[in-house]
Amino acid sequence: MQQLEVQTDLTVVGGGLAGICAAIGAARQGSTVSLVQNRPVLGGNSSSEVRVWVCGATGHGVQSFARETGIMGELFVENQYQNPLGNPYYWDLVLLEAVRAEPLISVYLNTDVRAIDASDGEIRSVTGWQMGSEKEIRFVSPVFLDCSGDGLVGFLAGAEFHTGREPRSEYDESWAPLVPDSNTLGSTILFYTKDAGEPVRFVPPSFARDVTETAIPDRRVIRTDLNGCAFWWIEWGGSLDVVDDNEAIRDELQAVVYGIWDYIKNSGRFDADTLTLEWIGSVPGKREYRRFLGDHVLTQHDVLEQTPFEDRVAFGGWSIDLHPPGGVYATEKGSKHWHPDGNYHVPLRSLYSRNVRNLWMAGRNISASHVAFGTTRVMATCALLGEAAGIGAAVALRNGLTPRELARSKSDLVRHALTRADSSVLGVIDDDPANLALTASVTASSTLTRPAVEVSAGTLPLTSDVGMVIPVDPALDGFELLVDSAGGSLTVELHDPVKPQNYLPAKLVDSCTIEVPAGEKRWIQVPLTWHPATASNAFVVLRKTPDITVHTASAGLPGMVHFTHRDPASDEQWTEQFRAWKHILPRGGLCIRLGETSAYSASKVVGGYSRPYGGPNLWSSEDLAWDPNPWLELQWPEPVELAEIVVVLDADVQEDLINLHHHRTPFESLPTLLADYVLEARNGTEDWHPIAKVTANHHRTQRHRLDTPTQATHLRLTAHSTNGSPRAHVVSIRAYGQ
Repeated sequence: MQQLEVQTDLTVVGGGLAGICAAIGAARQGSTVSLVQNRPVLGGNSSSEVRVWVCGATGHGVQSFARETGIMGELFVENQYQNPLGNPYYWDLVLLEAVRAEPLISVYLNTDVRAIDASDGEIRSVTGWQMGSEKEIRFVSPVFLDCSGDGLVGFLAGAEFHTGREPRSEYDESWAPLVPDSNTLGSTILFYTKDAGEPVRFVPPSFARDVTETAIPDRRVIRTDLNGCAFWWIEWGGSLDVVDDNEAIRDELQAVVYGIWDYIKNSGRFDADTLTLEWIGSVPGKREYRRFLGDHVLTQHDVLEQTPFEDRVAFGGWSIDLHPPGGVYATEKGSKHWHPDGNYHVPLRSLYSRNVRNLWMAGRNISASHVAFGTTRVMATCALLGEAAGIGAAVALRNGLTPRELARSKSDLVRHALTRADSSVLGVIDDDPANLALTASVTASSTLTRPAVEVSAGTLPLTSDVGMVIPVDPALDGFELLVDSAGGSLTVELHDPVKPQNYLPAKLVDSCTIEVPAGEKRWIQVPLTWHPATASNAFVVLRKTPDITVHTASAGLPGMVHFTHRDPASDEQWTEQFRAWKHILPRGGLCIRLGETSAYSASKVVGGYSRPYGGPNLWSSEDLAWDPNPWLELQWPEPVELAEIVVVLDADVQEDLINLHHHRTPFESLPTLLADYVLEARNGTEDWHPIAKVTANHHRTQRHRLDTPTQATHLRLTAHSTNGSPRAHVVSIRAYGQ
C-alpha cells in the first residue's frame, strides 16, 4: 500500500456541483486546490451515475430572470452548446473539462475520505483511500471545504450540526412540525427506457414490488413517455437513517423501480410492448442528511421574506419543497411547495462552521433549518453556494482571516471578488476600486431609447388577465398597445413589485379604463404614469374582457416578461401568486410602443448590477439593420494602464436551461449573446490598436488578459454580429491594471 501526502492551499471534499464550483472558484483566485471525490465521475447527483436534473432559482421557469450566472451559469451555457440533446455522459464531460481547464486544481477520483486529523477546533488533514490504485492519500491544507453532501468531514471534525426536523418553536417556522423528529427527505433511484422497435418482454425479478398493492398507481403519475427525473417521486428512506440504512434503501428503491416497470410492461394498461429498460441507477440520490451550524441559520422567514443580508453571497429561488417521510408509499402528494415572491439571498455566515475555525461547507449541508433546506438543496443553488464558499475561503486565506472575521468585518473583500468573478449575487453593485472602468465615461454609436415591437405575429384574446413587466427608468408616462376591439373597454393597472428582484404585482400605483372603438390592429394609448425614486420594474395588468384581443410579437424587448393569470386550484392548501401568474410568450411579447427610456443606456455597462435587478441592467444598441456595427466606448480623463479587460454579455437569464433537458431549448448559442466583436484601445490621439478579436462566441463572460499592459485613454468594443438578436447587448465592461 502506498501512502502519499498532498499539500495545497485548500482541500475540497466532494465532487458534486458544490465541490466543482468551490474548487474552480478558489483556483481562479490563485489558490491551489485538491478536489477529492469518492466516485469515478464528477457531478454527484447530476452525474450519469444518478441523473438528477440540475434545478435552481428559475424553479422550472416560475421565477423571472433567475438563471444562475458565475461558474454554474458557465456550465449551463456550455452544456447547451455541447449537449443539446441532454446526454448524461456529455454532461459528465462538460464538468470534467471545466475542472481540468484550471491548472491549480488536482483531481482525485475514487478517493473516499475516511479519517481526519483535527483538534482544538481546527482540521489539519484528511485522509482518503483511493480505490483501484490502492493508495492512502493524506491531504494537508490550512483550509477545508466539506462539499460531501452527507457532511462526513465536518462530522469527524466535531462540527455542530442538525439532522431531521427541528420543532416549530426553534425558529418559529409554520412548516416545521410541532414536535421534532429524525425524519428527512428520502433518496431516489431513477430509470430510462427506449423503444426497441420490436416486442420485448419483461420478466420481473423475484424482489420486484407489486405496486398495485400500494398507493403508487393512484397517487403518482406513470406514463410511458416519462424517463429519468420525471420519476423524481420514486423516493424512500426518509423515516430511516439515509446513511446508516443506505444499502437497504437502495435495495428497496430498485425493487420499486422494477415493480413500476413490471406494472408498465405487464399490467395491460399501457402501450409498452416495444419498450425496454435502457438504464437503471445503482446509486441512491440522497436529498438530505447533516446540516452544519454556522453563524447564521437560514430559515423559512429568510426565504419567504427575502432577507437582504449585508454579507449575501448567493441566491436561490426554488420553492420550499418538502416531501412526506413515507416517500413513494405515502398516500399524500409526493411534495408540497411554497414559493417566495422572487429570489432570496444566502449569507456568507451560513457557509462556515461556527465551531471549527477552518471549515467551510457548501451544498446540501449548509447552515439552514430543515424547512429552508427544502429550497437551498437543489443543485444549481448548491453550485452557487460552492462558488461563494470557494471564493470566500481563498480570499480569507489570502488575507490571513478566519471565515468569521471575513464575514463580520471584511465582507467587502469577498463581495468584490464575487463581483469580479461574475458570480450569482443579487443587488450587489460593482464598486470594486480595482475596476478602472468605474472612472470612465461611456458613449455608444446608438442606444435603444424608444423601444417598440410593432410587427404582429398573432393575437391573444383577453379571456383571462394578462400581466407584463416594463422597465421604468427614470419614469413611465404612458405607452401604446396594438389591439383588436369589438367596441368595448379595457381596464389597465400598474403595480409596483416593491422588491427589485420580484416580478409580481405587489402595490397598486395607477389604473385607468380605456374605451376602445371597434376595429382591427388599432394602436391605443394607455395613460398610466409612474415616477419611482430609482430605476424599477412596473407590473402592468390587462384585465380580462371579451371585447379586446391584444397582438403578440415573435421577439420581445430586453427586461420584459409576460404572464397570464389563472385561479389557483381549489384543493391547494398553500397558494401564493405563482399559482396564479404563469409565464407566457417565452421569447416574444405584446406589440407595444414605449416612450423615452434610459433603461438600455450605455452607462449601464459600468458599475451597477450585472444582471436584471430593478431593470434589465444592460446596454442595447438600436436595431442592427440601422446600426450594423454598433460600438461602446470608454474614455478616461488621464491615461490608465490596462492589463485585463472583462466583457460580460447578455446570456438571457430569463431562458430556463437545464442539463438533461426536462424541457428542450431550441438553440445551442443564446441569441442575445454577441457572436463576433473586436476590442481596441488608444492613448490620446494615437491610432486605435486591437486588443482582442472574438468570433463564434457562445459565452457570457470573456476575459482578455493582455500579454503586455497598455496605456490608454480610450477603450472601444465594436459588435459585428449576434447569435440571433436584432440588437447588440452588453451587460458590463470592466478594466483592471496589473
